[in-house]
Amino acid sequence: MNSQRRAIIKELLTEKPFISLKELEESFPDVSSMTLRRDIEYFEKQGDAIKVRGGARSMKFITTSMEDSFHQRMNENMTAKERIAKCAIGLIEPGRSLFLDSGTTVLKLATLLPDERHAITTTGPNIALELIKKTQPIVNLVGGMINRENVSISGNQALKFLADINIDLAFVAPSGLSLKDGFTSGNYSECELKHTIVEKARRVIVLMDKSKLNRCLPFTFCKLENVHAIVTDDYLPEDIMSAAEECGIDIIVAR
Repeated sequence: MNSQRRAIIKELLTEKPFISLKELEESFPDVSSMTLRRDIEYFEKQGDAIKVRGGARSMKFITTSMEDSFHQRMNENMTAKERIAKCAIGLIEPGRSLFLDSGTTVLKLATLLPDERHAITTTGPNIALELIKKTQPIVNLVGGMINRENVSISGNQALKFLADINIDLAFVAPSGLSLKDGFTSGNYSECELKHTIVEKARRVIVLMDKSKLNRCLPFTFCKLENVHAIVTDDYLPEDIMSAAEECGIDIIVAR
């Protein structure tokens, strides 16, 4: 009966982006809520779902990304990304607790970062590998599920790991920015993690080249008023610039 019930739940996870615990209780009235919660945990361990409040989200829908692959983006706008990274390094003081997001611009930042004493947490395995080439930083790699397209780690395990980490300065890389929808990404799980980082960090700095402007992906992780600075390679459109100034955001154009 246990295997039959889980087979039905797995089928639901292939058909729907979200299954509520209430829905499962109605489908299996003879099964306790505790057992159904254990079923959700089972599918999370199997990589089929992420446990969220009130139920589970299907990984089939979460891992579908609207973004280009990491390897495709790796060779795009490289001059701009290097300028942004060099400019961002000037904002870092030694001895800080840093968070480095995943992404090609942040990878460039990790490569150019001076060998100084920092406590650095990252969701990018490739970024962690770059950082440990240095001798001084303490490097924490968040554990969880790896998104192949972005070479980044997210999911419920990652959120639990971050709960115990203090962040002084967070460098966050969005996939898009629009005045209406704010900073967006194409993957729900990554969006949830970035949102957590923005809430935890004392200071949030966005790194983005002009290709991200007026680009809107499905999931918003924060709005303009939630960040403290934007480092970019060109001047922002007038409407975004005006809104950023009203929020007191430092706009740094890397030249």
